[in-house]
Amino acid sequence: MQTEDPLVSADWLKEHLDAPDIRVVDASWIPPWGADYGEGAAKRLYLQEHIPGAVFFDIDDIADETTDLPHMIPSAEKFSSRARKLGLGDGKTIIVYDRSSFMASARVWWMLRLFGHNDVKVLDGGLQAWHAADGPVEDLDTMVSERHFTVRFQNQLLKTQDQISQGLEDASNTLLDARPAGRFDGTEPEPRAGLSSGHIPGSVSLPATSLMNPDGTLKSNDQLAGIFGNKAEAPQITASCGSGVSAALILLALFRLGRDDIALYDGAWTEWASNSSNPIEKV
Repeated sequence: MQTEDPLVSADWLKEHLDAPDIRVVDASWIPPWGADYGEGAAKRLYLQEHIPGAVFFDIDDIADETTDLPHMIPSAEKFSSRARKLGLGDGKTIIVYDRSSFMASARVWWMLRLFGHNDVKVLDGGLQAWHAADGPVEDLDTMVSERHFTVRFQNQLLKTQDQISQGLEDASNTLLDARPAGRFDGTEPEPRAGLSSGHIPGSVSLPATSLMNPDGTLKSNDQLAGIFGNKAEAPQITASCGSGVSAALILLALFRLGRDDIALYDGAWTEWASNSSNPIEKV
């Protein structure tokens, strides 16, 4: 079991920002239905303002280009190549943040762990917390030297559609869905056009927003333990959401409670609901 806190505070990062073994990553991502959405929009926001020394990690670019599903995990070769060019790799403590508290920073945290880099943390509260702590910002693209990234793929942290299908009748599997309750229930539409709402049979609704405080920071361990209840003790837990982004916040929260073995269903609801042969439940 993992017990080390996966989060750092803005004050901690201010004190360690210039340390030679620290690499900061801006993982900001704008969903297709976001007000600022557009090609390259997140990178433009990064160029306007980011934590000094931060490199930009684009989850839509560092992804599998052979599928129409959004930001699916890339090959180990592609991930390693892109990580090296960003100066991410062996011997670095990587601190990930974004502009929406944990919208994509938790996913990048999970991706780095999936490919074998465990020395990675998330800035609690993201850029908003950095501003609240009077942290400095800059508007120049960060230039870094390449760094070797050793891939040690952790396949237990990833679940495929076939694995989810095979586990539907297995009572030892707990599938937590991070989407808003209305989309899980089928009473509200999905933001992706043409996609039915509802949920995978047997899954449990646990909205990602319920894990955060109003200021965008993660709730305390006691609060998280109360939210998860006995679900945190399930033998096997997988997190899902709309497209594999907000589900990573469930992994981050459970990691803080000592569970380092939680998997993420990467294709998530977009993949599941796009397949007409998959069963869908609604309340």
